[in-house]
Amino acid sequence: MSKNNDIIWKDRKRTIFGLPLSFTVYTLTSKKLLIDTGFLSKRQEEIMLFRIMDVTLERKLSQRIFGVGTIHCCSADKTTPEFDIKNVKNSQEVKDLLSTEVFRERKENRVGSREIQYDEDDFH
Repeated sequence: MSKNNDIIWKDRKRTIFGLPLSFTVYTLTSKKLLIDTGFLSKRQEEIMLFRIMDVTLERKLSQRIFGVGTIHCCSADKTTPEFDIKNVKNSQEVKDLLSTEVFRERKENRVGSREIQYDEDDFH
């Protein structure tokens, strides 16, 4: 079983021309996603993987040109209900990796998601 601090993936947010010239660093471990921002004043967001409920990849034309993409995540975390992993290389592979790790962690922690389906007749 993986340890809490095993780094699975790490990258920087990319800026113009797809170069990693920013002070935002993303780190994916087997248990959580860390988002470190700032240079002089630093901040670290920590999102437990089992709390992530939805992962979406967005690649605008300019992002495709420079080989990057943005992964939008919705979570059950109260302080960070939605967040973006912005302008990362190999974004499709990173999204797939994140989805796999989220699924594994939710299964390991026996976290289910409740999706409520309504019938039109329920509202009449």
